[in-house]
Amino acid sequence: MRHINALDPSASPLDYYGYELRRYRETAGLTQKQLGAIVNYTGSLVGQVETARKLPTAEFSERVDAALGTGGMLSRLLGLVLRSQLPAWFQQVAELEARATEISTFQTHMVHGLLQTAGYARAVLGTLDPAGLDDRTAVRLARQRILEKEEPPVLWAILGEAALRQEVGGPGVMRAQLERLLAYEEDPRVNVQVLPYRAGAHAGLTGSFNLYRFASDPTILYTEGYGTGHPTANPATVKDCSLRYDHLQAAALSIKDSAQLIRDVLEERYGEQHDTVA
Repeated sequence: MRHINALDPSASPLDYYGYELRRYRETAGLTQKQLGAIVNYTGSLVGQVETARKLPTAEFSERVDAALGTGGMLSRLLGLVLRSQLPAWFQQVAELEARATEISTFQTHMVHGLLQTAGYARAVLGTLDPAGLDDRTAVRLARQRILEKEEPPVLWAILGEAALRQEVGGPGVMRAQLERLLAYEEDPRVNVQVLPYRAGAHAGLTGSFNLYRFASDPTILYTEGYGTGHPTANPATVKDCSLRYDHLQAAALSIKDSAQLIRDVLEERYGEQHDTVA
């Protein structure tokens, strides 16, 4: 077990968070147990976060910031901490998401991570790999904080109709996920379109992809395989996939019609009369 005095703040963002938490707590003259009582967590949990053995949450960070008068420092650190817990091959993508002014994504059969509910994310991440599922789910959901920024990116999400009908996590999870998609219907910065089965052959048959656009940097194309990610700024490749995305948007239902299809699937397959278990 790591000894608290050996904590190296330069080892990782998680270690730095723990180091700063301990420093603020000791400056306030509080024990771990005392701080835990103030913020309604156990002293043991405070100790685990301080020694980088447990990931902090947004709620924990906000409460401790308020209790110790940090000026919001721990909450600001949290995004960096959670991003550092992503698989190494995906960390660059999270950075692209955080910097992008516009994100265009096409997903053939699954809801994109930026739009997933906790239940859906947990079901996806837990397939064949239940280890550390709580933390991994929290890390995925933390990426969605970019949509809450003062100037969030514009998100265009085209989903294959299969993403609505493939039952991930059970009827209750799917019901909540489809309701989440509908919640963005009036949000001009989050635009969800469905590519219906009846579209037939289309420009995205080769697979899912994301395009990240920036204020001053070149557009980045990102594709993904099993445990690997492939970002590229190659102009010809980006141009080709940008054209593909334009054709996918033309073939997809309008935002209004997409919302209606989501409602139809929600009622037909996941309505309350079909399942009462959330």
